Amino acid sequence: MLAILAPGQGAQSPGMLEPWLDLAGARERMSWFSAVCGIDLIALGTTADADQIKDTAVTQPLVVALGLLAAEELGLLRTDGGAPADVTLTAGHSVGEITAAAVAGALSPEAAIALAAVRGREMAAACKLTPTGMSALLGGNEELVLARLEELGLTPANRNGAGQIVAAGSIEALAKLAEDPPAKARVHPLSVAGAFHTSYMQPAQEALAAFSDGISASDPTRLLLTNSDGTAVETGRGTVRRLVAQLTAPVRFDACLAAMRDIGVRGIIELPPAGVLTGLVKREVKGVPVVALKTPDDLGAARDMLNRQSGKTEDEHRPDWRMVVAPVRGTVGLAEVAEGANVEAGTPLGVVTSRREEAHLSAGYDGVLAEWLVVDGDLVDAGDPVARLYPTSQR
Repeated sequence: MLAILAPGQGAQSPGMLEPWLDLAGARERMSWFSAVCGIDLIALGTTADADQIKDTAVTQPLVVALGLLAAEELGLLRTDGGAPADVTLTAGHSVGEITAAAVAGALSPEAAIALAAVRGREMAAACKLTPTGMSALLGGNEELVLARLEELGLTPANRNGAGQIVAAGSIEALAKLAEDPPAKARVHPLSVAGAFHTSYMQPAQEALAAFSDGISASDPTRLLLTNSDGTAVETGRGTVRRLVAQLTAPVRFDACLAAMRDIGVRGIIELPPAGVLTGLVKREVKGVPVVALKTPDDLGAARDMLNRQSGKTEDEHRPDWRMVVAPVRGTVGLAEVAEGANVEAGTPLGVVTSRREEAHLSAGYDGVLAEWLVVDGDLVDAGDPVARLYPTSQR
């Protein structure tokens, strides 16, 4: 089984599109993508400087378009039965999840480009409403890091694995974090427009939700792991809803990496602009070969990986478990339900108490409570997995 990963904003670099335009039909394809989103992606990807392509409004469709261009070159978007059958899993980081949704067959390339353009434009507008930012924390004890963020009113907006958490929130709170970081954690301010994947993006989420009502989506034909908890999205409309909800929810790419380990991925290809996710994979999914598509020169290695896997029979790997996740940030109180117990859909599983509300947890399906992933009294963030449930039926 092979996995295709799609990077998000922050992976871009000046001139990254230039070598790809030498491929047959690539310039025409990028011209079409430019027409779809109303942005000159060719100019942005070839002659724009670092500051110009840092603009959220244009960076997001550019990153998605380049990823789709490479995916098409590898035949991953073919719908005539000629796509590599051994590529059975895909995932993306933040806006890269839109690219992954297209690779999974849930969105057309045009729908993906349009969605990324509106997403980027509306997030850029939301960033201008309140001064906010993001900082990466490397190292330190995870519980202490999360507790410090909670104390400062910051959100762990990205949990990437490999000891990396990205905090997001007000400029003042981020300054306090830099002045007094958690023990053994290093804080690196990020050059971004605002606090992505937090409640500050609510205006953008509302605008994207309205736009997404007109997006046509199909049920994924490949396993599509969601940023929210690393589980599979099984319907087209469910995919779109997750992409919209993602704007104000933390990115749990650590959960996606854990799912890839559990499923038994045997090879990974990162679409361009590649490199960031490859680094995370090498630390979290050790021993699995990875190809980072940084330039067209890397297409040969990617095709070799596809060819080595072709003809091999694989059991269909679709995780039969589902995560119960925390709907809000707060302290979790667990119901007295033992691991291994049968539960019916709607069975209360606990409550998450925040400063403002109590949010109740319940089973979404009839099934077996396989495992508690937290203990009573733990601090959790919105989107954190609380329990693993093996459904016996779905509603």
